[in-house]
Amino acid sequence: MPELPEITCRAREMSEAVVGRRIVGAKVRQPKCLNVSVDDFNAGLVGAQIRGVTHHGKWLISETSQAYFLLNLGMGGEVLLVRQDGLPETWRVRLDFEDGDALAINFWWFGYAHTAPHDDLAQHTMSAVLGPNAFDIDLDTFRELLAGRRGRIKSLLLDQKRIAGIGNAYIHDILFRAKLHPLRTVPTLSDDDVCALHEAIRAELTRSIDKGGASYELSLHGKPGGFTAEDLLVGYREGKPCPQCGTPIEKLKTGSTSSFICPHCQPLDT
Repeated sequence: MPELPEITCRAREMSEAVVGRRIVGAKVRQPKCLNVSVDDFNAGLVGAQIRGVTHHGKWLISETSQAYFLLNLGMGGEVLLVRQDGLPETWRVRLDFEDGDALAINFWWFGYAHTAPHDDLAQHTMSAVLGPNAFDIDLDTFRELLAGRRGRIKSLLLDQKRIAGIGNAYIHDILFRAKLHPLRTVPTLSDDDVCALHEAIRAELTRSIDKGGASYELSLHGKPGGFTAEDLLVGYREGKPCPQCGTPIEKLKTGSTSSFICPHCQPLDT
């Protein structure tokens, strides 16, 4: 599943490659991914010029001269800039540009291709309910987000309504870098812990962004990201030595998900 690093990279690539282009056609093979009818989807985008591309959580948000185009790749997929006469075999939604290029969008399992009114993005409730992007939160705001919370720190970091963009791919290394056990509760965190966690979020997301995101996701131009399994610190590395102390990494059940930790560097009792 693409998370904040991958979505950040796709937004940057789209900003460089498609801003200023005019959409002259839209085709939909999977209508259930839309939030409006196919006719309304086409009416909202065909003839529009792309003005800018941003992202919020796991949503890519393109502002056009007529409406917003919002894209969520769900459990994974591709957004590829290709020639209209060189389309990939599988695509769900396609936007054609006047120069003969096209955005070919594919979802592996499920995804969303939505439009929202040009003058009111807040009407798109699926993105409007998200918390701020994890990478954009300064330390004081991060302290405020944690204030008064009583649950486990891992659960809070994965709650997209609190902090948007962190998922299971990066959470393990974030907590390892901050030396925090995933079952630690928010009230047990000292201010030093909070500072370390804030820095860990930025550091781990930056490591992946700088390499173009995860290797299992493709760029706008069809190239895999450079962040591979070898770049992970403890995530999904059960039985491998901790990069700090050499203790074998453990996998444990934490609620509905599993976690990977170094039991020496991330003690539960403090």
